[in-house]
Amino acid sequence: MDIPDENHNRTAEAGSPGSHADAAAPAEPAATTTPAESPWQTFLHAIRGTGGDPTSGPLRRAVILLAIPMVLEMVMESLFAVVDIYFVSKLGDQAMAGVALTESGLTIIYTLAAGLSIGVTAMVARRVGEGNRDGAARAATQAIFLGIFVAVVFGVCGVVYAADILRLMGADAEVVAAGLPYTRIMLGGNIVILLLFLQNAAFRGAGDAAIAMRVLWIANGLNIVLDPLLIFGVGPFPELGVKGAAIATTIGRGIAVLVQLHTLLRRGGMLRIRRPHLRIQPAIMARLWRLSATGTLQTFIATASWIGLIRVTAEFGAEALAGYVIAIRIILFAILPAWGLSNAAATMVGQGLGAGDPDRAERAVWISCKLNLAFLGAVGLVFLVFAPQIVSIFGGTGAATATAVDGLRIVSIGFVFYAYGMVLTAAFNGAGAVWTPTILNFFCFWLWEIPLAWTLAFPVGLGANGVFIAMTVSFSTLAVVSAILFKRGRWRKAAV
Repeated sequence: MDIPDENHNRTAEAGSPGSHADAAAPAEPAATTTPAESPWQTFLHAIRGTGGDPTSGPLRRAVILLAIPMVLEMVMESLFAVVDIYFVSKLGDQAMAGVALTESGLTIIYTLAAGLSIGVTAMVARRVGEGNRDGAARAATQAIFLGIFVAVVFGVCGVVYAADILRLMGADAEVVAAGLPYTRIMLGGNIVILLLFLQNAAFRGAGDAAIAMRVLWIANGLNIVLDPLLIFGVGPFPELGVKGAAIATTIGRGIAVLVQLHTLLRRGGMLRIRRPHLRIQPAIMARLWRLSATGTLQTFIATASWIGLIRVTAEFGAEALAGYVIAIRIILFAILPAWGLSNAAATMVGQGLGAGDPDRAERAVWISCKLNLAFLGAVGLVFLVFAPQIVSIFGGTGAATATAVDGLRIVSIGFVFYAYGMVLTAAFNGAGAVWTPTILNFFCFWLWEIPLAWTLAFPVGLGANGVFIAMTVSFSTLAVVSAILFKRGRWRKAAV
């Protein structure tokens, strides 16, 4: 794949530390030369959020400063799933199947959260690139209002119809009994999921990725501590089983949301909400809704395909479903950090277009693609070689383990393609060109992945492995087509 050199057209960065754009310029006196920054110093700046303005300075450094906290943020997000399934796996396949089906039902909430987040990041990043911090704060506030409204509606419906949702997903009576408490708590408390997503999207769009990272540290730290205490009844804590996992997760996320709100309201932050922002503003809401509605449709298409895949897998029994859950959770543990690099690209694109520098935005995307390729390529190799050892950590029956090992190896083959597809999709969204990945998702996932999964699983007779093969093929297709469309450059003219 032909990747433009990130050093091309560096003239816009002449004079910045580490830039080689203006080699012919007179050398500065030695006394005023800025010493080279070590990797450790760059890492510390990224963690502390003290790296400077990502719209200026050396491009690779700017990408890395955003990517490090975003990657660590996504590591923390992936830990929610891994920690929960690790402890719940000790309760048996029925409990794991109940959690799996609940997570599939929660995809509606995650879809709305991710869709709204696309609009928030694009709007906040564009306003910040334009130097309009007040406009960025107004966009973030409107997103919070939308999130609260959506959460109340789905929370009530989720509590009332929790059992019906599990049955609709294919659960038998035993799985419904095991998973119902988890389902009610997770759906009823969905407001913490929505607000955590939306407020972190605002922080990322503002370039304050370190804050988004820290709140996920808080949420996960609480979840890791509370999970075993509440599931197994350690010490004075009651033994709540799978219900304890839901309570621990909701408490962890809820505390993190409170920290986010405190940060948004305090003085001196990069993104500050003030009293005049705390009202519905129709013009801003309309622009946010336009972006977010398309972003939600885009995410719905992708996540609905996961529901289709898990529905196909459920036909092969609880063991196959448990194996699918284990494999997907491990894969998400790898892919979610890679989304950190993708989110960095989205922010760089939005801020670059806002600052009137689309060339810098494009170079940032290709840098992110190459970094993501190095990361996911290495992870994929580890999964191929050590799949049995990795899967064994999460328990399950012999049949579940065999399904998980096969799935992990099959899906990891396509990681080199996913690296590009993830970054390019985020880049389109960061630019506000949200219809491009939406249409691609529709063709690659609904018209290609789900029919292929069913065909390979049943007529061809590959069983659950057919589902994993379809995932690899569809994501690879998305990556190739996205690269072709991104090179055409129409995303440069998107309005936000």
